[in-house]
Amino acid sequence: MNAFVECGQLVALDKNTGKEVWRAGTLKESWNTPLLVSLPDGKTELVVAVSGKILGFDPQTGAELWSCDGHNWYIVPSLVAHDGVVYCLSGKGVEATKAVRAGGRGDVSGSHVLWTIQKGSNVSSPVYHEGHLYFAHEVTGVAFCVNAATGDVVYEKRLPRAGGVYASPVIGDNKLYYVSRLGGTMVLAAKPEYDLLAQNQLEDQSDVNSSPAISNNRLYLRMNRYLYCIGEN
Repeated sequence: MNAFVECGQLVALDKNTGKEVWRAGTLKESWNTPLLVSLPDGKTELVVAVSGKILGFDPQTGAELWSCDGHNWYIVPSLVAHDGVVYCLSGKGVEATKAVRAGGRGDVSGSHVLWTIQKGSNVSSPVYHEGHLYFAHEVTGVAFCVNAATGDVVYEKRLPRAGGVYASPVIGDNKLYYVSRLGGTMVLAAKPEYDLLAQNQLEDQSDVNSSPAISNNRLYLRMNRYLYCIGEN
């Protein structure tokens, strides 16, 4: 499934043939990737954030199942979910981060919202790890750790010389990797305590806007000029 901001619709394609299976809309100002969410009862829902709403769909038919009041701005960060709870980030408003329990029907704004906080991000997506959400603000370079069950902010620390952060954090070897646009890669311990382990800067001084990837104990980092593979031989 793909959400196309240009046409304002959610489109499902058969992965084997490319044939369109269904199309749903209208989706306003949605730049994030739709997320398949597994529910405790074994069912699966397709969830996407749009300007003003978080929407749940039947992934087989495209039928809208539920909606929740969301962030009244264009939505870039992709959703993450754990145990049927969806976490949505935005960079503006008093509800910059919101936790919503999936599986409802109709308007669930008054019944399925678990918590909201004013801390968020307008570009990079969060990562869920062992009961906590980790993300960084796209302008200030402040790293956050939030208790996923309660919404309590565990820590809020500025990454050193980070500047803007557009890339989403990734986790590998129980470490968090934050790649800033100009300040290199910050490595933090993946735990609910701020512990900066390293800051690495490549000689290439071009911008970094893309999220890193980890595979086979190697970190892949795409900058504006080159693609880097970092690891041990």
